Amino acid sequence: MAQPDTKRFFENLTGAGKSIAVLTSGGDAQGMNAAVRAVVRMGIYVGAKVYFIHEGYQGMVDGGDNIEEASWESVSSMLQVGGTVIGSARCKEFRTHEGRLKAAHNLLQRGITNLCVIGGDGSLTGANLFREEWSGLLGELVQQGLIDEDAVQKYSALHIVGMVGSIDNDFCGTDMTIGTDSALHRIIEVVDAIMTTAQSHQRTFVLEVMGRHCGYLALVSALACGADWVLIPEMPPADGWEDKMCQKLSATRSRGTRLNIIIVAEGAIDRHGKTITSSYVKDLVVRCLGFDTRVTILGHVQRGGTPSAFDRILASRMGVEAVLALLETTANTPACVVSLCGNQSVRLPLMECVQMTQEVQKAMDEKKFEEAVKLRGRSFENNLRTYKLLAHRELESELPQSNFNVAVLNVGAPAAGMNAAVRSAVRVGISEGHKMFAVNDGFEGFYKGQIKEIKWADVGGWTGQGGSLLGTKRTLPAKHLEKLAEQMRINNINALLVIGGFEALECLLQLYEARSSYEEYCIPMCMLPATISNNVPGTDLSIGADTALNAIVETCDRIKQSASGTKRRVFIIETMGGYCGYLASVGGLAAGADAAYIYEEPFDIKDLQSNVEHLTEKMKTSIQRGLILRNENSNENYTTDFIYQLYSEEGRGVFDCRKNVLGHMQQGGAPSPFDRNFGTKISAKAMQWLSKKLKETFRQGRVFANTEDSCCLLGMRRRAMVFQPVVQLRDETDFVHRIPKEQWWLKLRPLMKILAKYKTSYDVSDSGQLEHVVRIRPKDSDVSA
Repeated sequence: MAQPDTKRFFENLTGAGKSIAVLTSGGDAQGMNAAVRAVVRMGIYVGAKVYFIHEGYQGMVDGGDNIEEASWESVSSMLQVGGTVIGSARCKEFRTHEGRLKAAHNLLQRGITNLCVIGGDGSLTGANLFREEWSGLLGELVQQGLIDEDAVQKYSALHIVGMVGSIDNDFCGTDMTIGTDSALHRIIEVVDAIMTTAQSHQRTFVLEVMGRHCGYLALVSALACGADWVLIPEMPPADGWEDKMCQKLSATRSRGTRLNIIIVAEGAIDRHGKTITSSYVKDLVVRCLGFDTRVTILGHVQRGGTPSAFDRILASRMGVEAVLALLETTANTPACVVSLCGNQSVRLPLMECVQMTQEVQKAMDEKKFEEAVKLRGRSFENNLRTYKLLAHRELESELPQSNFNVAVLNVGAPAAGMNAAVRSAVRVGISEGHKMFAVNDGFEGFYKGQIKEIKWADVGGWTGQGGSLLGTKRTLPAKHLEKLAEQMRINNINALLVIGGFEALECLLQLYEARSSYEEYCIPMCMLPATISNNVPGTDLSIGADTALNAIVETCDRIKQSASGTKRRVFIIETMGGYCGYLASVGGLAAGADAAYIYEEPFDIKDLQSNVEHLTEKMKTSIQRGLILRNENSNENYTTDFIYQLYSEEGRGVFDCRKNVLGHMQQGGAPSPFDRNFGTKISAKAMQWLSKKLKETFRQGRVFANTEDSCCLLGMRRRAMVFQPVVQLRDETDFVHRIPKEQWWLKLRPLMKILAKYKTSYDVSDSGQLEHVVRIRPKDSDVSA
């Protein structure tokens, strides 16, 4: 298969002669096993010896069988397992100097001087202290006659790389820690289930979620389910909050809503530092409002279950990045944490991150809550700002009146998260003083006049709904420009928000071109990418793609499990995506696939034959199951049936084959927490941009916008959300195959191959470089990329 063209490959980095140990410490988190698997396989791949340290630092202190050499096969079938299979324990002995001396001796007996620590800030701080004491510990071991001077010279430096595994997402410097997304999945599953029973009985539910010192889980789950009220430690409610909350709940019920959801972080406090418990909130609602109110404490359910697709991909990327960081480290390199910023891998000095994390708690202790929120980082701050914007409705008399009419519509195939984006747009638009209009059935409905005003309460409960409640069609506007312009005039539409996939981009391009003939299209227009295929240029991610990935990964897990206890079996799975191989490639990485066939990476019969031989060799060892993913349009001749028959014939006597076409199940289902929040936040940002453009282009009693930068796509590019004129995206687009000419995720494909034991070239020129933690990140760009 074609290899990526790059200047710097990791083949120049060798692990020969190095020993790497991996341990999980502190509380467990879903995705830790994926990280362990990636460290082990990448370490072995580069020629290093890799060791498990069982039971965290306790195993390092006790030594013996707790430190065990890992093999390639020893991490098979652990990708989909929650928790940590190598165990985790809190160790008081490691906090003492004598305990760390024992640990150093145990590591030296096996020649280990590279440690990959997966845990929270306490675990990583302990690792850094161990590193700083290393030379002194070696001196003591020489004095005690346990090692000689040669060992001191040979093992003079201890190298540490950390990965943050914590469901609380309480570590500064990273947007998401391993386990957070999976914990959100558990919370949202419970909230969605509770909503149905709450609605039946007109009940109020108070949900308590984890987060003793960090309100991330509470805040994001409140954003994802449209909770009526949320209580978090970083931003305690102002005095008199009890009355305000009860007024809000009462007002919601008076508008016809049959339920209320209140989410409380376990560490929630008021402005005076007094703990706010879920039972206190329940008693308050019963006493003041008389509502039938129940409490649900989620507890350790949030830590359990299988890791989400996001956590598997994050942990796999971080595990490989950790090994690369260890290979590149020198005696003077500070201990670092591999992290994620936006969609970009970064390496940050470990102690800078720990110090900032401690500063958050200090700010909270000193009641500097605004500062605490800022120190949590850009992502947390944006979540809080968006929640406040959407949850608390101002009185009509207090709202600014803009006299602008904004229409919102969905275009193309339905994608989970579209409804969350519409809800966000409607509520932010109303908050900005606009009159919001909903268009049914895309541009087809638009030119037929299926357009009506939509109010705040009309979008209540939309966040968790799958598909498109507005209805969506693939009809393009080019053949109906006259009728569309007429509807724009009749309804006095001053701005347009289009939510959809590749068709939405084509629609905006056609409307932009029509500006020269129709003044009605000289208005601000914005597009939000929403498609499971993730094939829109100008953005790394699209609304709906995460939900589809989770559907693929969950199905692959079940399919693989169906073969447990049987003879060796290979499954051929066909995914959707048109000509875009995102779902097949990234789904393959998350599900532990052996190969993923896509259009972007041409393959021939020799490649297929090579894959069969490779799988046959693996099957002759301890591997029992194989997984092959194929994008639906990867090759017109090498169809899913052809590949199935080829594998069946060539694997005869070694393994048998089964095939499965996933089809439209990838489009259905409730949106994932990621898609709900991504859709909500990106839509809020787009509406604020439209408001700004409306003010800028309003002259002489009318809106007139005909510049390139008034017709944009809002997408995520690496670390920032960027508004890009759609005309500038033309050159980046392959319109025949409906895909971007360059796609960031292709760089993940070699990673999938390495973890499946293929020899390949892996481009590390885009891997994380050591940076410093900054308090204020660059502001989201609103200019062309």
